[in-house]
Amino acid sequence: MAEHTHHHQHEVTPLIIPALETVEKMSKACVRFLETLSPTLRRKAEIPFDQGERLRWHFVPIDMFERKGVLIQEMNQKQQDAAFKLLETGLSKKGYQKATAIINLETILGDIEREQGTYNHPRGPELYFFTVFGDPDGSRPWGWRVEGHHVSLHFTIVSRKLISPNPSFFGSNPGEVKQGEHKGLRILSVEEDLARSLLKSLTPDQRSKAIINVDAPHDILTRDNPKVEIQYAEGIATESLSTDQRQMTMDLIYEYIDRMPDQLAGIERKKLQHADLNSIHFAWAGGEERGQPHYYRLHGHSFFAEYDNVQNDANHIHSIWRHLDDDFGFDLLRYHHQNGHSD
Repeated sequence: MAEHTHHHQHEVTPLIIPALETVEKMSKACVRFLETLSPTLRRKAEIPFDQGERLRWHFVPIDMFERKGVLIQEMNQKQQDAAFKLLETGLSKKGYQKATAIINLETILGDIEREQGTYNHPRGPELYFFTVFGDPDGSRPWGWRVEGHHVSLHFTIVSRKLISPNPSFFGSNPGEVKQGEHKGLRILSVEEDLARSLLKSLTPDQRSKAIINVDAPHDILTRDNPKVEIQYAEGIATESLSTDQRQMTMDLIYEYIDRMPDQLAGIERKKLQHADLNSIHFAWAGGEERGQPHYYRLHGHSFFAEYDNVQNDANHIHSIWRHLDDDFGFDLLRYHHQNGHSD
């Protein structure tokens, strides 16, 4: 039977660690990006920080969800270069490669769908929005996002030194390209393979705890909620794992964290160490073999990641990394207000 552990929200004081260097880079790149825009585009790009729009997000194609911001296709080359320079400040080299590969996968997906006669959503690498919330140059909280089909990245900056880099969503359709010149391309292969290796390493007893359902859900359960509503950690706790299995679990967690620039990834690793590593749960649902619909999640004190591969004959991946208390900077903003900042 899967173990259920209640997630005690405030057992661990959140670690509030400054990321000055990254904030500085982001803020400069964001100001530069906004300066390249025409007045019309700039009006589209900038949205007040305190509007609900900041918490509205999704990972579906462009025609299925109305987004605000400036589309890549509306930008000239100089503006696009500045936009991607901004994107670079929010990701590690590896994270940036994944994000741009997913954006470029839209072209391949469009070709596949045309061939199959299933082309019914606009597809293309130019259909991604860049949006800025508040003033990147001021002292009040501000944020930015990059979003379109299968990429949804959110950064919230507080007190000119703190960053929340969540939610962070990467998807991939196809999960593996099966034909054509890009045959064999798997952008999110590690997210899949590491989790399956961990599952395969479990003893029958461990496995009965880890597998929470024989069927995988059709999508990630947290969907596009602004906050993770899953209260109970299910599956097997890391304290029930062997040393090797714990290492595999951490490697899988780092695959999500290491999408971030080194400084932010370092902070996330510190937060994990500060919390209770024993309490991280790994849960699996669905088939165990490649090509079968499958799902897993990792649930710690503040860390939460979800992965689902069910749609399009289990060749369509959704993966997300979130914070239980600090998505969109909720914790950082609370800290900011408690310390006498009234904005």
